[in-house]
Amino acid sequence: MNNHSETESSGHISGHSRTDNIPGWDEELESAFSVYQGSYIAGRVSSRHKTVCEVLIPGTIVQAGISGALQRVGKQPVVGDFVVLLDQPELGSRMIVNILPRRTCLSRGAVGDGGGEQIIAANLDTIFIVTAAGKDLNLRRLERYLTVVYSSGANPVILLNKIDLEDDPTLLVEKIQSIAGNVPVVPLSALSKTGLDSLSPYLNPVETVALIGSSGVGKSTLINSLLGETVQKTAGIREDDEKGRHTTTVRQMFPLLNGAVLIDNPGIREIQLGDSAEGLEKAFSEIIDAACNCRFKDCTHHDEPGCAVLQAVKDGLIPEERLDSYHRLTEELIFQSKKSEIGLKRLEKEKHKQIAVTIKKYKKFTGKP
Repeated sequence: MNNHSETESSGHISGHSRTDNIPGWDEELESAFSVYQGSYIAGRVSSRHKTVCEVLIPGTIVQAGISGALQRVGKQPVVGDFVVLLDQPELGSRMIVNILPRRTCLSRGAVGDGGGEQIIAANLDTIFIVTAAGKDLNLRRLERYLTVVYSSGANPVILLNKIDLEDDPTLLVEKIQSIAGNVPVVPLSALSKTGLDSLSPYLNPVETVALIGSSGVGKSTLINSLLGETVQKTAGIREDDEKGRHTTTVRQMFPLLNGAVLIDNPGIREIQLGDSAEGLEKAFSEIIDAACNCRFKDCTHHDEPGCAVLQAVKDGLIPEERLDSYHRLTEELIFQSKKSEIGLKRLEKEKHKQIAVTIKKYKKFTGKP
């Protein structure tokens, strides 16, 4: 939370109801929370550390641990979550005991052998996918981000930052729009505050906006410009490859004066898809639409006869690189799904076993030792 917020040290909250002034609170949350009486209060996670969360509650911000019961069932609060706290000031204790239902959820494929999902943030209305003029601008990476954002249930908006470095930024905007479909593309300069007014339609009171993107694209600078004060550290990019240095190390929530909420995220160089099949269809809607006219319902759009997608590529209606990207991300989704189901080590063993069978068949067919 921003540094001018006041943290309460002890005692019950006075002068506020149990749900006053929690940004994003609505009637559905009120209904879900109504079963909790007595020493329970509602809050919203504003930042998450290893074992402790900072939680915005009526009138202040407090630190709260995560109950053992919640951890045993594998429920972990993330930034943006609305939570239930057991408030016991006489014991000097505040504990998160439950997570209220999430409206939307931004997640990515978890690293490691087991697969699964890593939840990044929750209850988001809009997600700003921030890229920048220069070497960071990568259409294939933007397709990946769009896939993940569509799967979250939030609305994507692409921000092209650092346009002051370009002679004609409209060419870059057109380049991005070629893969963005109906997603808004907003050119701006966070440093000079050029184009920030264009963000007003997405920064509505009580709505929550998260920022994602690579390190060095200017997310922290944008946060500072929108808040009108320095709440996030910033650093320049490396001159040799234009890659940024990590300045944001934890996810954190920042309220704007109009009641909107921003969530900053550490830079992500490559985001794994996880379970984003629905998002893939939305990110590549022109391919999905063309596929309705394929001869075979299970057409993979590789070399099948009567493939309407391949015909659209041949006719110049769909760029070949778009179809190549769709194939790559589809294969990654299949791999992530299998990895989640049976684990990476077993998956690798299955793959090597299949290779061994293929080699054995080849030797038998050719008569080679």
